[in-house]
Amino acid sequence: MIKVSYIENMEKWRSEFSFFVPINVRFSETDMFGHVNNVSPFIYFEQARIEFLQSAGLFNNTNNDDGMPIVADLQCDYHKQMFFNEKINLYVKVNHIGNTSLDIHYMALNQKDELCLTGRGRMVYINPETGKPVPLSKTMKEKLMAKHIGNATVKF
Repeated sequence: MIKVSYIENMEKWRSEFSFFVPINVRFSETDMFGHVNNVSPFIYFEQARIEFLQSAGLFNNTNNDDGMPIVADLQCDYHKQMFFNEKINLYVKVNHIGNTSLDIHYMALNQKDELCLTGRGRMVYINPETGKPVPLSKTMKEKLMAKHIGNATVKF
């Protein structure tokens, strides 16, 4: 069984995902060994994260004076190689919602439903002028919780 530090129970964790974006591995995302380059999953995470947040009705306005989300940390664990023209589904869920930040988890499955990648990252909502964290609004937290059917924790 795969052991990942941020996942207590792999089966339960996998079952909590519902939102995903399909990814088609492009040739430019592979390395000289023919498999996906180690930086490419972070591009996949970004694409899926943005689509996930937009589907929740968040962060669609790039001129938001109140604050903006930034990625504070990002982690990827590689479980199975992926190759050019392979199709994967990149799943996204919110794992924890704090006062000024949220923890997002990622899972990539290939067409055989095999686990290829797991990942997690923290996003912090900041004031663009000061760079200091600002609270997520109650509305933001509610929209994020509505998108997540699993066992996310939230601070109100």
